[in-house]
Amino acid sequence: MKVICGLGNPGKEYERTRHNVGWWVLDALARRWGADTFRKDGQSLVATARVGSEVVKLVKPQTYMNASGNALVTYLRKPDFDAARDLLVVVDEVALPLAALRLRADGSAGGHNGLKSVQQHVGSGRYPRLRIGVAPLHPRAAVGDLADFVLSPFGREESAFVEAQLPRMADACECWVRDGIITAMNRFNGDVPAS
Repeated sequence: MKVICGLGNPGKEYERTRHNVGWWVLDALARRWGADTFRKDGQSLVATARVGSEVVKLVKPQTYMNASGNALVTYLRKPDFDAARDLLVVVDEVALPLAALRLRADGSAGGHNGLKSVQQHVGSGRYPRLRIGVAPLHPRAAVGDLADFVLSPFGREESAFVEAQLPRMADACECWVRDGIITAMNRFNGDVPAS
C-alpha cells in the first residue's frame, strides 16, 4: 500500500489558499484514478484508488497544518509500512516559482510546520515529499508576512495557472507510485512551467 498525503487546512475559508495546494493535487489524482469518495477516517479524509497492482490511499489530514503528522499514525504503525518507500507528502513551497515541482527522497522540514509535524511522527526526515511552488506568479509581487501569504487565496490568474499544471503534478505522483522516488526526481525536478 502507498500513501499520498496532501497537506492543507480544513474549512471552506482555506480551500483556495496556497497552503492547500496539496489537496488540489489529491483531488486531481482521485479524478484521474477513479478513486472512491473521500470519507472520514480517523483524523483524515481518505479516498482509495488502485494504480496498476498498487493500492493507494489519498489522505487529507483534518488536523490543521501544524498537526498534520497525527493523520499518519495509523499507517506508520503498520509493520509492513515503510515511510521511506510507501509515503509521499505533497506540500506547498513558497521558495519555489508558482507550480514548479521539487521531489526529494528525504530531507529537513525546511521551516514548513506541516512537514515538521510529519517528521516528528515518522521519527526522521526519511520520507519522500513533493514540494509545489506557490510564490507569486509575478516575482515583483510583495509576499509580506509569510503566514498571511500562504493562508491567502491564489489570485484568479494564479489559480488558473496552477490548475493548468495539475496534470503534470499528478504525473509526478503517479511516477512515484509506479517507478519510485529516484525515477520521479530525475523526470520532474527542474521542470519550471513558463508563466
